[in-house]
Amino acid sequence: MDMGLLVTGSGFVAPGARVRLASQPDWGVGQVQSVVGDRVTVNFEHMGKQVLNTGVVALDVIEEARPPRG
Repeated sequence: MDMGLLVTGSGFVAPGARVRLASQPDWGVGQVQSVVGDRVTVNFEHMGKQVLNTGVVALDVIEEARPPRG
């Protein structure tokens, strides 16, 4: 089931949000590409595209996704 949104302790994770992986700060800031259940695909500055299980790792939300214009 694709909800496209995940709520963490530090904010909402949705496509377009900017996040940091707490356990891997050297990966830099990443932009969320997709959210499917507890799996989040993030494109990080220094590590590229990674699929993360948020049941196992913690994402810190730096900037929540902006709502679409319309």
